[in-house]
Amino acid sequence: MRAIRRFTVRTVLPPELAALGELVHNLRWSWHPETLDLFAEVDPDTWERVGHDPVALLGAVEPERLRELAADRRFLRRLADAADDLREYMTAPRWYQSLPDAARAIAYFSPEYGIAAALPQYSGGLGILAGDHLKAASDLGVPILAVGLLYRHGYFTQSLSPEGWQLEHYPSLDPGGLPLTLLKEADGSPVRIRIGLPEHRTLHAQVWVAQVGRVPLLLLDSDVAENDNAERDVTDRLYGGGTDHRLKQELLLGIGGVRAIRAYCRIGGHPEPEVFHTNEGHAGFLGLERIRELTEARLSFDEALEAVRAGTVFTTHTPVPAGIDRFPTDLIGRQFGGDNAWPTVPVDRILALGAEEEPGKFNMAAMGMRLAQRVNGVSQLHGEVSRGMFQGLWPGFDVDEVPIGSITNGVHAPTWVGREIMELAGRELPSLVDRAQGWEGVNKISDEDVWSIRGRMRERLVEAARVRLRRSWLDRGASPAELGWIDEALDPEVLTIGFARRVPSYKRLTLMLSDPARLRELLLHPERPIQIVIAGKAHPADEGGKKLIQQIVKFADSEDVRHRIVFLPDYDMALGQLLVQGCDVWMNNPLRPLEACGTSGMKAALNGGLNLSIRDGWWDEWYDGTNGWAIPTADGVTDPDRRDELEAGALYDLIEHEVADRFYDRPVDGLPRRWLEMVRHTLTSLGPKVLAGRMLRDYVVDLYTPAAQAARALSAGGHDQAKDFASWKLRVGRAWPGVRVEHVEASGLGDTPEVGASLELRATIALGELDPGDIEVQVAYGRVGLHDELVDPEYASLNADSRGDDGRAVFNGAIPLQRTGAFGYTVRVVPSHPLMAAPAELGLVAVPQEPEGMTNGTLR
Repeated sequence: MRAIRRFTVRTVLPPELAALGELVHNLRWSWHPETLDLFAEVDPDTWERVGHDPVALLGAVEPERLRELAADRRFLRRLADAADDLREYMTAPRWYQSLPDAARAIAYFSPEYGIAAALPQYSGGLGILAGDHLKAASDLGVPILAVGLLYRHGYFTQSLSPEGWQLEHYPSLDPGGLPLTLLKEADGSPVRIRIGLPEHRTLHAQVWVAQVGRVPLLLLDSDVAENDNAERDVTDRLYGGGTDHRLKQELLLGIGGVRAIRAYCRIGGHPEPEVFHTNEGHAGFLGLERIRELTEARLSFDEALEAVRAGTVFTTHTPVPAGIDRFPTDLIGRQFGGDNAWPTVPVDRILALGAEEEPGKFNMAAMGMRLAQRVNGVSQLHGEVSRGMFQGLWPGFDVDEVPIGSITNGVHAPTWVGREIMELAGRELPSLVDRAQGWEGVNKISDEDVWSIRGRMRERLVEAARVRLRRSWLDRGASPAELGWIDEALDPEVLTIGFARRVPSYKRLTLMLSDPARLRELLLHPERPIQIVIAGKAHPADEGGKKLIQQIVKFADSEDVRHRIVFLPDYDMALGQLLVQGCDVWMNNPLRPLEACGTSGMKAALNGGLNLSIRDGWWDEWYDGTNGWAIPTADGVTDPDRRDELEAGALYDLIEHEVADRFYDRPVDGLPRRWLEMVRHTLTSLGPKVLAGRMLRDYVVDLYTPAAQAARALSAGGHDQAKDFASWKLRVGRAWPGVRVEHVEASGLGDTPEVGASLELRATIALGELDPGDIEVQVAYGRVGLHDELVDPEYASLNADSRGDDGRAVFNGAIPLQRTGAFGYTVRVVPSHPLMAAPAELGLVAVPQEPEGMTNGTLR
């Protein structure tokens, strides 16, 4: 029989062990080895049985054992020390507290979070990145207040059928068995978040709080009695359900998330956020909720929009249009119109925020960017891709001028770096948490120590892989008698390559199978063999991804190579940690440039692993020729099969002639000295860059602090500046059709322009109804291409000289002739206001209509 309800009965701890509950319910244990050691001491056998889950440990340990510990003075001293350490960590000033004029608090919204395997609320890189973001914020003292959803069935656990087909399982999660606390009002009643739905329905949610070090994470949960079945299931699964279901999830995350923050701050006295960070478009509706708050406080829609934009940061993680959430406009219209309309927020203005090129579609990323004054991608290359992908939102501007910057992702070292390395580094290096200096200390560590640690971590991976492999084969129907070979599967002495990630087609899981005979030769080489450990999940609705997994599994099942290549099901954080720590080489071969960042290779690098990757995402930015290997790309080849063939051939050649050669090149002392040189260089060149602490500092300095300052400026004095800025934008927008570049004169060139001369420019501008202070007249100049296009132009501003009564003004200035060859210039007009973050912000530009503004010349 099956139970009709599942819940967890929590242990009542003896008073002497009360601090143990405090430690369990702060997820800092997920990156604090000393606390994990303490949990293991509670009951070592039970600790292993529950998979290192502290909450499950307290639910499973026998009362008699707790009474023993309550009387164990040595354990109580260790417990007291651990509790004191946590309290000091939670309260002592850290890096952020030294900053002047920083944001009082930052709200961070993400649809998923990878904090620990014991809190399965993540599917892949977006969630893992969000988890590392919170942990690094905690370590640095950044006052983030995070928001997400609590999925009662998580993402899914993965197994394989006898035929190698991915099977999905959705275990029920009981919040009582997770490190969560229910948010309650002062009278003890649970906080309720309510969102209106069409047809007079209401979506209700409660709020669970996960404490991630210093960072509170609010998780909204719709499984409450007030909801009918459809609404109770809104938070059933991560990325599950159809269009209507996804819309409700995103309404709850965005609108409900803001309301949860307001309740949390009201109840606990937490500072209200000055900055709202939208991690991908799923939470974009948070901007509409903040506009509603302000319009109900008697601001106009446009005034509220400016106040909201000033304090909003939007991060895009998507390098392809197909990855963006898009809803039918009529579905959005029903949600925000009719009987469910917000009186102060017109539905047509909402629809305009999400408008895109295709009629009838509401684009969540477009809305997110229109609601944020600061937008970034997650690597330099991804920033370039994003500027091209979203150029249509800023018409009239070149791709390079689209106001989308980039902050390259980082990874949280204490979560992902093997304990042996952390302990060794603790003797020779600064803390790996947040510092970017001192990494040359790697050179103090002996080759023998580095090689020994790498060997221990490889051996740990091999042992764990055999356990998982055996379990998988048994699940697929094999008998124990058939599985003796697994005891010899993989080899702790063999070059180990890791490949683990989600399995969409562009990540090319099966590129390594392009030439099966060649792959077999590499796996079974008599002197320089390799072994490959593979993991990954395909989205439940992605039949193509499941077929790729089946192809890999079929090859790995082959009796001649199954000891050298394995697919390990149910890729999660625990398996990810084993892989990035134990693999010698991390392989990544996406279709360039479709990998936004790809942080798993960063984790491998911090563990002394070497990257073997297509130059995409972060690797395109930080590969230097000697800190790993770059797989050559066939970017110009349009036939996908031919491209795969060429890039697979390059991959095989690198493995055979570069990677394996160097790994097995061991002189008399048996150490691969050249390999270890690359390991050292990888750590010194990449270590300071790939840290989540570096990433958080970049966000704070480049985005959070400017956004907080802008938000304060626009909200001061009853939002006076927001009102003025909105009024100015409306005035400029209406008057812009009257702005023209009427005439441009050039002087000072002479008959033969030479390097070092100056070009004097005089531009006559029709202002229409605007004043010279409303605009900036810019000259763009530099090298020109075959069709007179400016290539990587520089910009200079012209100064207002005079204004006539006819609505025209003259601007002049000079530009230097600093290069030889074909040279060109043009003049343009853009709006100008001190509160603008970029010249392209309004999407308005006026350029010469005749070619006179584009006179070309050749310099000697």
